[in-house]
Amino acid sequence: MFSHIVLGANDLEASKAFYDAIIGAVGGNAGFTDPNGRVVYVHNGGVLLITKPIDGQPATCANGGTLGFAMASPEQADAWHAAGVAAGGTTCEDPPGERLGSGMYLAYLRDPAGNKLCGLHRLG
Repeated sequence: MFSHIVLGANDLEASKAFYDAIIGAVGGNAGFTDPNGRVVYVHNGGVLLITKPIDGQPATCANGGTLGFAMASPEQADAWHAAGVAAGGTTCEDPPGERLGSGMYLAYLRDPAGNKLCGLHRLG
């Protein structure tokens, strides 16, 4: 069901130290920093990213957070996105589509409470 989880943080160094410790306690590796400055963890098929919010505002328990849902196809991501908008959600980020040749088809929504969701299909 889930493809990834992104959590916002204001102090990435402190967050990295914390997540390195708790993920290390269950056999995972320390996080690495990607070219966008996000701290990335990959363990047992799951992906967790820690980042400063893209909108430049301070991180809160919801701002900067994204809950990712795995999609079987781009068509399923489009249908998921359309159903969300029809059910009271709002579109956010760019329109659904592949991002910058990343091999990922993404569709973003905010639920009625403002939580950011992402439908993700890995192309190829």
